Amino acid sequence: MYSIPGSTPAAPSNRMADTTTPDAPQITDTSGARTVAEVLNGSQVEAVLQELDRDLVGLAPVKARIQEIAALLVIDKLRINLGLTSHAASLHMCFSGNPGTGKTTVAMRMAQILHRLGYVRKGHLVSVTRDDLVGQYIGHTAPKTKEVLKRAMGGVLFIDEAYYLYRPENERDYGQEAIEILLQVMENHRDDLVVILAGYKDRMDTFFQSNPGMSSRIAHHLDFPDYTVPELLEISNKTIALQNYRFGAGAEAAFEQYLKLRVTQAHFANARSVRNALERARLRQAGRLFADRNRVLSADDLCTIEAQDILASRVFQIAQAS
Repeated sequence: MYSIPGSTPAAPSNRMADTTTPDAPQITDTSGARTVAEVLNGSQVEAVLQELDRDLVGLAPVKARIQEIAALLVIDKLRINLGLTSHAASLHMCFSGNPGTGKTTVAMRMAQILHRLGYVRKGHLVSVTRDDLVGQYIGHTAPKTKEVLKRAMGGVLFIDEAYYLYRPENERDYGQEAIEILLQVMENHRDDLVVILAGYKDRMDTFFQSNPGMSSRIAHHLDFPDYTVPELLEISNKTIALQNYRFGAGAEAAFEQYLKLRVTQAHFANARSVRNALERARLRQAGRLFADRNRVLSADDLCTIEAQDILASRVFQIAQAS
């Protein structure tokens, strides 16, 4: 049986992302709560659900499932308060979907919910990939995996592209050792650690077929759909507003046309591709303003992305050439 000695987190590596919530609200004791409202008010969970709904565009099925999980935990809290037998729910999850569909963001919100309802002690998110867990030689994998698990204890461990842990075509691969350690810890420490596996749906399905032990420990499967063009446009407007930019005359229509073309091309990554496209538009806007050295620039000039900053994209050139 594998164990995770100690509770002091190891020093973070350069690759692993460890996210916490520095401005968490004061959570009051809900051990005497008798109503759903009392638990929600004391834990401040409803604020997280409202933030999730407000900040994330679309994803209606995902938001509904997160609310169901929160409801289960609230009711479990009320059962415990009345002395009713309540086994710790298994909350290990699988987030399936294409890149840029909000999986990491939802995992962060899930960590907050679990912490505020007392399911985990810290509520932080540790995000890793295969390279953080699997070693390159005999005896290297177990220490790496245990170090990651020690850091994640009391929170959520998010394993992106989890199917790369299993490489049956390579007899000398050490991924299976990492999986075995994960399985033990997921079972024995499920009251203080939630593991979320993430990746493309078809590859995750194949991974679970090849690893029935892992499949049996995953209680919740959430499918993250691709964003529609209107949703992507809404994300675009939210993104530039946060950066104190805005679309000028015709620029929003130009960006909508850009999105319609881009979603049909290879390597499209939903919101991630939107952010990258807007960064390139900002670069073109900066180059355009920079070229006019003697012009007195107003705040409006500096904050406006014009249609020409969008239409200069290679996406339009590729579309015209095809």
